[in-house]
Amino acid sequence: MMDLLDLLHDTMSSPWVYLAIFAIAVLDGFFPVVPSETAVITAGVFAASGAPYLPAVILVAAAGALVGDHISYAIGRGGGTRLLDRLPPDGRRRAAIDRARRGIATRGGLILTVARYIPGGRTAVTLTMGAVRYPRRRFLAFDALAAGSWGLYSALVGYVGGLAFEQDPLRGLLLGLGLALTVTVVVEVVRWLRNRRRTARAGEPGTDAVPAGAVSRPADAR
Repeated sequence: MMDLLDLLHDTMSSPWVYLAIFAIAVLDGFFPVVPSETAVITAGVFAASGAPYLPAVILVAAAGALVGDHISYAIGRGGGTRLLDRLPPDGRRRAAIDRARRGIATRGGLILTVARYIPGGRTAVTLTMGAVRYPRRRFLAFDALAAGSWGLYSALVGYVGGLAFEQDPLRGLLLGLGLALTVTVVVEVVRWLRNRRRTARAGEPGTDAVPAGAVSRPADAR
């Protein structure tokens, strides 16, 4: 265990850690298996001891997330648009995409920001936004806000854990990951309750279920 902590400490003290965080955040934008949030939280934990530098961690994490989201958007805008054009006009998948398009058109910024805190959600939303050709400038503005808030949140969650257990970074990391998991669960519960109320008001199951539709439905269009 001490060898692992020593390795983590050496890694986090290296100037290369900023490039690593940036690269991981970029990859996570279109390849969600890469654990960018865990990497940023870990860096935040060690930042409580002085290295790496917390503001730099926040900056590179947000920048990497922004770049990764735009790659995902570009993928959706390219292949996704052609795929949507081939869908039958009266099919269920076309109807689902139309609902997602309407939701994104009216609440695109909110959907993009909330999806940032849902595992796998941000990739589905950014791909969908590209596929339905959401305006690029508006996407950039909202995504800059979402990526910046995510970088700040993830790094500070780790930093709080690092301050609480300054002499035991492993416990600090566990606390940071626990806090992040709690926030994710709360976001999911609130989203589920809102969707349930919206469906009940519509009187028809599945109607206007956005952002859930924008997050989960794109998989049907592949």
